[in-house]
Amino acid sequence: MNIDFPGFPFSAERFGELFLYRTEEPLLFSTGFFFFLFTGFFILFLSLRKHAPVRICYVTLFSLYFYYKTSGICVLLLLFTATSDFLIAHGTFAARTKRGKKVWVALSVCINLMMLGYFKYAGFLYSLVVMCLQQVGVWPGVASPEAVSGMPVDIFLPVGISFFTFQSMSYTIDVYRGRLQPLCRWMDYLFYISFFPGLVAGPIVRARDFIPQMYRRPFLSREHLGEGLYLIICGLLKKCVISDYLSLNLVDRVFDAPTLYTGVENLLGVYGYALQIYCDFSGYSDMAIGIALWLGIRFRANFDSPYRSTSITEFWRRWHISLSTWLKDYLYIPLGGNRKGRLRMYVNLIVTMLLGGLWHGAAFRFVLWGGIHGLSLAVHKWTRRRFPAPENGGAKQHPLRRLCGLIFTFHLVCFGWIFFRADSVRTAFDLLEQIATRFYPEVFLQFVEGYPVVFLLMLSGYLIHFIPKRIDLHIQQAIIRSPLALQALYLIAAIFLVAQVKSAGIVPFIYFQF
Repeated sequence: MNIDFPGFPFSAERFGELFLYRTEEPLLFSTGFFFFLFTGFFILFLSLRKHAPVRICYVTLFSLYFYYKTSGICVLLLLFTATSDFLIAHGTFAARTKRGKKVWVALSVCINLMMLGYFKYAGFLYSLVVMCLQQVGVWPGVASPEAVSGMPVDIFLPVGISFFTFQSMSYTIDVYRGRLQPLCRWMDYLFYISFFPGLVAGPIVRARDFIPQMYRRPFLSREHLGEGLYLIICGLLKKCVISDYLSLNLVDRVFDAPTLYTGVENLLGVYGYALQIYCDFSGYSDMAIGIALWLGIRFRANFDSPYRSTSITEFWRRWHISLSTWLKDYLYIPLGGNRKGRLRMYVNLIVTMLLGGLWHGAAFRFVLWGGIHGLSLAVHKWTRRRFPAPENGGAKQHPLRRLCGLIFTFHLVCFGWIFFRADSVRTAFDLLEQIATRFYPEVFLQFVEGYPVVFLLMLSGYLIHFIPKRIDLHIQQAIIRSPLALQALYLIAAIFLVAQVKSAGIVPFIYFQF
């Protein structure tokens, strides 16, 4: 049966296909289909607020469907992780000896890391083996692991696998440490591990923060409604207006072929990517936090104006906070932290960031990115001991010192972003070579004239990023105090603006690949 609207042929078959998993059309917060689904889901959710078991089951089923729409059959991996760690947590809690508890928690870590390792790193290990065989002359020559054509069998990377495995591991480790008692019902644990707002790209939510909230009756106050709306609108504009436009019209072009552009264009491409990845990832986090707030769950902030940092240490207190604190609590501190001498502290910082880089992807460029940050953190710790200065976010620093620290930190982070974004280490060095040897600053005015929208978006994005927090809070309060009809108008206006600049194809969130 076909239903024809003017200029829009529609069929019942096509409508039915919208609800099935399609590789080229993942379910994103920024799509109209998600808003359609969420509206129906939310109306029924409001009627179930008083019935905790039914509400938990309902949200869990929707979350599983949400993940099915992003990764298809890989939803079974999510169910497997939830089941294994639910049972392991009970085994850990019931064990009478410390050794027995260690065996159980080690089992959880091994299962999660083996699953993560297979899907994320099997291809990387295969390429290393190929390179070794090439070195002894039994394999055709290749220039680097990234030049290997790939695995004999293509391995599909489930969306967000790094996030839900880390989240699940934190639960079993906290049970082992005695900070948490295991949940009694499997459905409750599945609710925690699959909660759709933060499922595929974070934030990584700690069980001890999440579990107490899941049993409370959700109360959607006017403040929560307005705050959630503000975060959702901010996330939409960051992702669809700034990030996607910069990606398609500047960043992708420069990083795909840096030698075709002058040094100043390459540098602007790097600045563009720094803004793109921030708007993309923080935009997703904003929408996730806003949606979760409407469902009665408050996530902690995942970003805090990171490019306002005056040191690399401060940057990691502001960027991807849920991951940086996870690495600190479950990797850096268990390695010894700063308890075993200064030299060991520096080594622990570098190892933590190297593994953090490897968490992002199985490629040497990610390891280099992690190494840059790990070494920078170690150097900053060392210099701070030699030349102490008040920090506290830089607020008490001399204005000139703060400005110099901000500029240096921003460019150090941008230097790392080059390796993070480039398709290969060779591409990264090509880009750096263009900046160093073929800068041609006179091209800047030609760039502004040729790409006025790109330039205005970059300028606006950075200006908004650096506005005082009190102004941001003032705007948020203005939306909270607005009548419901006016709040709806704000959302409609944001959707209309997104529709005007949205690209023809779906642009997935950057962190979906991690």
